[in-house]
Amino acid sequence: MTRMHINGSVDGEVRLFHLDLPAEAVERFTTQAGTGEFPMQYALGARKLRPSRIDVVSIRDLGEMSLSSYLAEAYQVGGEDFRQMKPRIDALKGHVVVLPSPAFDHTSQDLTISAPLRWIGTFKEAEGASPRGGKLRSAGARGSMDRPAPGGTEPRNRALTFALLGLGILVVLVLAIVFRAA
Repeated sequence: MTRMHINGSVDGEVRLFHLDLPAEAVERFTTQAGTGEFPMQYALGARKLRPSRIDVVSIRDLGEMSLSSYLAEAYQVGGEDFRQMKPRIDALKGHVVVLPSPAFDHTSQDLTISAPLRWIGTFKEAEGASPRGGKLRSAGARGSMDRPAPGGTEPRNRALTFALLGLGILVVLVLAIVFRAA
């Protein structure tokens, strides 16, 4: 059993855990159930854990990319401790759980880590690392919170408006013909 303290006011740390479970049990363990049951939170001994900030990685899914390269690119992890740990990190098999600082919801807490989790290391983001989670720029990522394009409604909304207007005119014409014939 490993104990560690999470300082809720510290950002820029990434914690790596090996998950010793068969592949078919990983999703059940790492997903919070609708009833609130959350096996991973229990195994961490965490009071607060944000499911949306948990990264569960199947090392096999990385293909040719090493786990240390994934951590360096996805989480901008760097530093001497990380460089020294690369061989150990790259030797891991199965699944790992990556918990960046926001996973603990900026809450200071003491963890008591138990099986099937095994703490591998805590790493700092590289100096000058840019913040993750910037604004999505893809048109497909636009949501209702985005402002419409300059000049009014978006083309899809405009087409729907014209289609409904045309349907309304058609209904009025049909009703006019029906009442005239009667």
